Order: sequence, then C-alpha cells, then structure tokens
Amino acid sequence: MHSNNQIIIFDTTLRDGEQSPGATMSPEQKIAIARSLDEMGVDVIEAGFAIASEGDFKCIEAIAKVVKNAQVCSLSRAIKKDIEAAGRAIQSAFQPRIHTFISTSEIHMQHQLKMSQDQVLAAIDESVRYACQFCDDVEWSAMDATRSEIGFLCQAIEIAISAGARTINVPDTVGYVFPQEYAGMIRAIKNRVPNIDQAIISVHCHNDLGFATANSLAAIEAGARQIECTINGIGERAGNAALEEIIMAIKTRQDVMPYQTHIDSTKIMAISKQVSASTGFAVQKNKAIVGANAFAHESGIHQDGVLKARETYEIMRPESIGLDCSELPMGKHSGRAAFRMKLQALAIQSNEIEFENMFARFKAMGDRQKYVSDQEIASLAVARGGNAS
Repeated sequence: MHSNNQIIIFDTTLRDGEQSPGATMSPEQKIAIARSLDEMGVDVIEAGFAIASEGDFKCIEAIAKVVKNAQVCSLSRAIKKDIEAAGRAIQSAFQPRIHTFISTSEIHMQHQLKMSQDQVLAAIDESVRYACQFCDDVEWSAMDATRSEIGFLCQAIEIAISAGARTINVPDTVGYVFPQEYAGMIRAIKNRVPNIDQAIISVHCHNDLGFATANSLAAIEAGARQIECTINGIGERAGNAALEEIIMAIKTRQDVMPYQTHIDSTKIMAISKQVSASTGFAVQKNKAIVGANAFAHESGIHQDGVLKARETYEIMRPESIGLDCSELPMGKHSGRAAFRMKLQALAIQSNEIEFENMFARFKAMGDRQKYVSDQEIASLAVARGGNAS
C-alpha cells in the first residue's frame, strides 16, 4: 500500500522532455538515460509515446527490457490504436503502465476535439477499460485540467476511476494557474469525487508563468502523491517542473514538507549533465540546484561567510547533489578573506604589505575582466618578486 507521506516520482524526460523543440535524442541516449533514472530511484519512467513513430515504439520496447526497478510507461491518446501500441511496447516491462489522456476543458473540447461533454465522458470510460486489458496499472489524465469546469472535471475523474484507473493526473497543461488555485483544485477533487480514495492523485505542471515547481509542491500539500517532472525542467514550451528542484525542496525543507521519495539525490548532477549533453540543451548558469553558479560565491561578503561556516549562505550541501564542493570564483567582487584563502591554496606566501599590494592589483584585474584565474593570481606573486613555493 502507498504510504501517505511517500511521494511517487514520475519522470517524463524521455517523453515530454524530448518534445522540447530541438531536444530529440537517439535511442541509445534515451536507453542510457532510462538506466540512470532507474539507478537514481525514479518510481515511474514515461519512456515515450508509442504511437508517435516506429522509432519511439522500439525505443520504449527496449527501455522496458533494461529497466530493473521502475515502472515503464507509455503515453496514449484515448484511441484504441494508441492504447494497443502502448500495450505492446511495454509488455516486457517489470512493471508496465499505460498513461492515457483526453482533454476536459471547454476550449479543447470545442476547438481541438470537437466533442461534447457526453462524448468525452464516454471516451474516458471506453479508453480506460480498454487500457486495463493490456496491463493492471493504468493512469488517466485530464488534459488542460486547470482550465476545466470543476464539476465536469470531477465527473470525468469519477468515471476514469470506476473504469479502472489507479492514478489520476490533474495536469496544468499550459502553466496557467497560481499555486493557491492549484491547491484549491486538488482539495476540491478530494472532497467532491466519491471514489477518489481508490486512486492516487498526480500532477504534471508546466512552467509558462514560472510556477511549475511551486504548483507541484502546493499540490503535494493539498493531497497529491505523484509528481510528474523532468531532469533540468525540459519540456514543451517553457518546460516542466524540474525533478531536481522538487527533490531538493523536499529534502531541504523537511520542516514544512515532511515527505519522502526514493530518489538518491547524489546522482542529480551526473544525470543533469547527461541529459544536457544528450539533448544539446545547456543548463543556464543560474538554474536552481544544477546551474554552474548554484554553489558558487563571488561576493566578498558571501565568500567570507562561506569560508567561516558554509551554512551562512548555503542551504544545501553541494555533496547532496553529487558535487565535490562549493566554488569561490575570483573576481572584482571577491574580498580579502577569499583572496587570502586562494593564495594559501596556491602555496603563495606573503607578508601583509605584499598581500595588500597583490590584492590591489587583483582588484584592478577584476575590474577589467569577468574572472581572475589561478594562473593570473600566481602571476601577481611573480610580478612582486615573491615566492610561490
């Protein structure tokens, strides 16, 4: 049985993440990433969209064979041929799952599906029941849930659960809602769907307004117990909730988020680099958790604090995500404490007069360029005629 404080991590890097324009990966890259996700403790790996192409089908099939612990999932529309393809692709998985969806918002039903509410409800019942013929674990998603009328959404969810869905996904497909709205929607579903206790509520948040992580965490507090996310937050348009942000928020703030996951956070940095290399998507330097500057301090005040006690400016240990240590980049903002530490690390000895002289020239150098390298700092000692032992 599912523990009330256990959060299921559903990774969709290989499906929604790959849908980022330009992020297509080779089958070999996707299989390697699936192995890494499995090793880090991801609970569910959405390996792709089986009906999308023959290549996607074969890749999902291959991933299903190599993943040892996680559930392997394929996405499908509420169409029989989609569900059949998904079922065939995952049939050899240790724990197979079919993830089927249909839109429930008026704007999608009217303009994209061209279906009435009754037709959508009938399609939900038929598609979920059909998916259950291929595997025991079926997840159903209400596409564009956050722009759906709540009464109709609850009716759709009740039908999906009655048809056999074990997980109900309430996605913020277009990144539309604010955290307080999303939490209210999850609570309404828990209160208004009579059979909701028979399923796990999942959330899948996009980052169009920058709320993907905040919305996911708000949903957990409201009762959701599965989070759908991606490595580095890649995905359609502005991306998805970032796995690394979800995990480290829970890990760092146990006082307000007393939940657990199966993720080994020390593997975060390695898989972040793996996904970045495979997709060709560079991680922005100031990206939370995995950006190059996430554990770097240049300000003299910050460097001084970190040198005295890391917790003054670090709420997480770099080791917790697989880094060896923090970085203290040397530049015009660096202070005397960091410069003195750097001289010691480079085995450069000086008296106070020499130190002040070198520090002044270091500052002048910092005003002319972004960073001052170790070699350039060592050259200051040579220029003043000092010893670099």
